[in-house]
This record gives sequence, structure tokens and C-alpha cells, in this order.
Amino acid sequence: MSSTESKTNDPATAGIVNTDDCCSAPTSLSRDAAWHRAARQARLLSWLSLAYMAAEGTIAITAAIIAGSVALLGFGLDSVIEGLASVIIIWRFTGTRTVSEIAESRAHKAVAVTFFLLAPYIAYDAVTALLAGDRAATSWLGIGLSIASLIVMPLLGLAKKRLGARLGSGATSGEGTQNLLCAYLAAAVLLGLLANTLLGWWWLDPAVGLLIVGLAIREGIQAWRGEDCC
Repeated sequence: MSSTESKTNDPATAGIVNTDDCCSAPTSLSRDAAWHRAARQARLLSWLSLAYMAAEGTIAITAAIIAGSVALLGFGLDSVIEGLASVIIIWRFTGTRTVSEIAESRAHKAVAVTFFLLAPYIAYDAVTALLAGDRAATSWLGIGLSIASLIVMPLLGLAKKRLGARLGSGATSGEGTQNLLCAYLAAAVLLGLLANTLLGWWWLDPAVGLLIVGLAIREGIQAWRGEDCC
């Protein structure tokens, strides 16, 4: 018996997803009670993310309008797009779609597309602000929101990445990547707001907006190719 056959027939490895390609579809053996429990956890985390993103997006966009901050506006719109990704994952793990490879493939591509929805408007707004020399006002509301997201988003993102690898779901991993991207953006936005408030570096705010554009495009390409799967 070959080593490959031995591993396949070994009861100790039954039900374990092959992690050589974490975006590959789990076999029927792996779709046991533990797999379905992980699917329910992924759906629950997406519901929690959707609730947080609704609050985060509303606060960020409101603060951006008040302060005239490109970075905060980009952060708020990113929240809306992340909320859309959460809706996609909820759809993917609801009803018979839970075990559907077609649903997984569609959800994976849809999550990847959401990364690209952010870029055009923020790029335009950031470049316009830099050329015009528009200065954002101090936003303590935005600073507080950035700190909160720095705490919440890594927890959600890492949990979803682990579930995505366990489920063989690139869509779930992609949503987790978006949450981690949100944490990076929160750090960048916080830096820009503090620099503007304390040092008068107004240009850092639109520069952070351009950083958001670059990160979103990069992560979107990786998600489409399946490179963020694990």
C-alpha cells in the first residue's frame, strides 16, 4: 500500500480537510458535525460584523463630513463594503447553500469584487484634497472610533481566517482579510488624525486615503486569485 493510500484510509485523518490547498472544497468526509458547527460560527461572526460595520460606517461618515476628512470618509465607506461582504457570507452559509460548491465559488468572487468598490471615489477625493490643500478639522469622534476598531477588527479577522481554513472557504477567509485590512486602516486613520491635530500635518489625511486605495486593490487581487485563503 502506498503512503498516499495509507493516509487516505487512516481513521485518524478521516474528516480532516486537506490544508495543502486551503481553498479546495472539503470532501464529504470532512462535512461532519464539526464542519457544520464551524459554518454556523462563520455565519454568526458575519452577523456580528454586520452590526458593528453598520455602527462604524455611520459614525465614520458622519465624522468625516463634519471634519472634512478624506481618510475618515474612506474608512466609513470601507465599513459599508465590509458590511456587504458580511451579507455575502451570511447568504453563503444559509440553508442548502451551506454545502453548495457553486455558492462558495460565487461568494468567493463576490467578496473579492467588494475590495475594488472602494478605490475610485476615495482616490478622486484624496487627489483633489491634496491638490487643493484642503485641511481636515480635528475629529475626536474619529479618533475614538479608530481606537475601537483597532481592538475589535483583529479579533474578528483572525477568527474568520481560521474558520475559512477549517471550512475550505475562500469567501470566509476573504471576509477575514477585509476585517484585518480594516484594522490596518484604523491604525493609519488614527495616525493621520493625530498628526493633523497635534502637528498640523494636513497632507497626511489624504495620503492615508490613497493608502486605503492601494491596500484595497492589492487585497482584492489576492482575494480573486485565492491567495488570501489561509
